[in-house]
Amino acid sequence: MAFRVTSNMMSSQVLINLNRNLNKMSEQQNQMSTGRKLNKPSDDPVGVTYALRYRSDLSANDQYQRNVDAALGWLDTTDSVMSQTESVMNRLKELTVQASNGTNPQNALDSIESEIQQLKQQLADLGNTRINGKYIFNGQTYDVKPYDASNPLSLASAETDSGSVEYAVGQGVIFQINTTGNDFFGDKNGGDNVFNIIDKLSMAMKNSDFGAIAQEIPNIESRMDKMVSVHAETGARTNRVELMQNRLSSEDYSLTQLQSKTEDADIAELTIKSNVAANIYQASLSAGAKIITPTLVDFIR
Repeated sequence: MAFRVTSNMMSSQVLINLNRNLNKMSEQQNQMSTGRKLNKPSDDPVGVTYALRYRSDLSANDQYQRNVDAALGWLDTTDSVMSQTESVMNRLKELTVQASNGTNPQNALDSIESEIQQLKQQLADLGNTRINGKYIFNGQTYDVKPYDASNPLSLASAETDSGSVEYAVGQGVIFQINTTGNDFFGDKNGGDNVFNIIDKLSMAMKNSDFGAIAQEIPNIESRMDKMVSVHAETGARTNRVELMQNRLSSEDYSLTQLQSKTEDADIAELTIKSNVAANIYQASLSAGAKIITPTLVDFIR
């Protein structure tokens, strides 16, 4: 049974084909203008799911990298302060050994005592070091000054907060970056607390007590050994965070590549396809014009 094909049916079919070719050309030109092959969820529902996941991972990775940078800033500052403190301790030991010589007159001891008071002030300043407004040696109470230099006699009895300052430097990786003041400068009123040592040295020098001066040398050496140990731990933390920094940088590169493969358009391929689609559309217009042109008068002829 034959079907009768009318001019209206032919016109409708031509318009349907023209619109389909136009939409195809428009879609490819839109991808070229945006540089993305995923511009709406319907373009590739599965691809959009992966693209959103990659974006989420990249955002988290970016935050981890900022955390790592902040952690390294804190650790680098701590390392610098510890190096300076160790230099002060070396000078303190040198002065103590010099003062323990029983041939020193009182005026010489007074001069040495005056210098170790300056060293004490310097140690207090180092203990109150801040980064971004946070005191690095006072644990989680980093908004409180740990060593109040306005009352020098209270420095030896200062008790710093033992809480941990932690940063998330990776998925599920929480890292402590701080060192407490008591761990580095000595426990509250401890025998090898640097401020307690200086207070006892000051008293002994004022009294020309050479025996008491000599007794503080082992305490100084003990504190210096502990400082070196804590400093080494800080160095190990810094190395760990730097390794995390390299890892995050590598992950960022990998995730960016995956995101690009999922979302970005191949411009060279699109250029060819767009030209082909434009040619097809022009051919469709030309063919459609020939089909739709005839009128009733044309048939009468």
